[in-house]
Amino acid sequence: MQFTKKTSLSSSILGLTIKLGLILVIVIGVIFLLNKIDFPAPKKEIEKIIPNENFKIVK
Repeated sequence: MQFTKKTSLSSSILGLTIKLGLILVIVIGVIFLLNKIDFPAPKKEIEKIIPNENFKIVK
């Protein structure tokens, strides 16, 4: 039985390029789909009155 060593880098570079391209397409697709969702804006303003006794002056 003989052992062979792969000396060609073209197949590994091609595979890596395909994987990176696929990941890039998936990420862009997810961003595009999230952009299509219309999240509702809050309808009423949130206002909370904080009493002055809770504030402490730190020097």
